[in-house]
Amino acid sequence: MDIIDLSVAAKTSENYLGFLDQVCDRLELDFASYATTSPMTGAVQGYANYPDRWKMHYMQRNLHRVDPTIHKSALSIAPVDWSRFERDEKFKAVFFAAGDFGISPQGLTVPIRGPYGDRGLLSVTRTCSREEWDKLKRRVIGELQVAAVHLHDAVMRSDVISQALRQPKLSRREREILQWAAAGKSQTDIGDILGISHRTVEVHLRSAREKMGALSTVQAVGRAIGLGLIYPR
Repeated sequence: MDIIDLSVAAKTSENYLGFLDQVCDRLELDFASYATTSPMTGAVQGYANYPDRWKMHYMQRNLHRVDPTIHKSALSIAPVDWSRFERDEKFKAVFFAAGDFGISPQGLTVPIRGPYGDRGLLSVTRTCSREEWDKLKRRVIGELQVAAVHLHDAVMRSDVISQALRQPKLSRREREILQWAAAGKSQTDIGDILGISHRTVEVHLRSAREKMGALSTVQAVGRAIGLGLIYPR
């Protein structure tokens, strides 16, 4: 995805908002928002490119207390389509007036979980027909999940206390294998290079993924690079 690389960009609100703007432009979405709570300090960080009038409306009414895109999505590990939410009083409290501000009740929230209890939520909206939304969602979901993890990890690195504790104890062999994975080598290639079985490579990769709180090797490599445990090739 050709957008801001937050692993090297300055850790500023402007860059985070710029990242959300570029995600929307790249994936043909209307608006995006991200929120997280530091597992160490309890501080809430949030960024959104919604219209200022809607953000003021939302904050003045403390809608974060009832917003299902926050409270329901936080219980899931998979992306949550807002069509799954009950149209109850809490949903209406958030979205009844949203249309007046150009905000669609049609959207998706991607939950992100880190290795130290940190969690984040990336939410996006798009005003279009249900058929168009279903097609768009299928097309962009993969890129949206990558963008969500990238933004979350960048925000977590900006928290000094969290950063100090976010240093997984990778073994020398795990770092070595992730370094070769970063160079684009397959498990078979890595096994041949290191003179170990391909099964042993997989065992080390699985361990590294668990320590990094990553769902995939690609995600583990990205996080290891971001933490300075390995280096990009």
